[in-house]
Amino acid sequence: MRVVAAVLCALALAGCGSRVTGTARALQITDTERTLVTSYFTALNDAGAQGVKQQRDLLADTQHPDFRDGDCTLPDGTIEVRPTMSTLRLDPDWIPPGEDEHPRGVVVVVAVMLTVAQDGVEIGNQIGSQHLVLLNGKTYGFAPCAA
Repeated sequence: MRVVAAVLCALALAGCGSRVTGTARALQITDTERTLVTSYFTALNDAGAQGVKQQRDLLADTQHPDFRDGDCTLPDGTIEVRPTMSTLRLDPDWIPPGEDEHPRGVVVVVAVMLTVAQDGVEIGNQIGSQHLVLLNGKTYGFAPCAA
């Protein structure tokens, strides 16, 4: 009986120590993710150069699909967003303010400098972080709202 118990314990412990094939990979930004984020900011700034309506349309189209019902009034004018791509990182624990759940998709965050202009005149700058979500090969944001 002791021999059977010893064999069962040995088998159980052997199962705990077995190796899984493959290579561990740290969570990191890939070139694909970097390209999606860069393209998002390029499109956002290009739309702003075309005018307020074009930029608002783009912001509406790229608003995360699960957060399109929010009550958000965009500030007057256009925004230009200059990301510091060297700060781009994954942020898997982020939850949008006022929400209870993590958005669907891969959440990334990047440091940005945001410039607001009205009628072609710069009226303000702000430095901060911007969260984006990569979902099904597209970049989604959370439209900036006037405080």
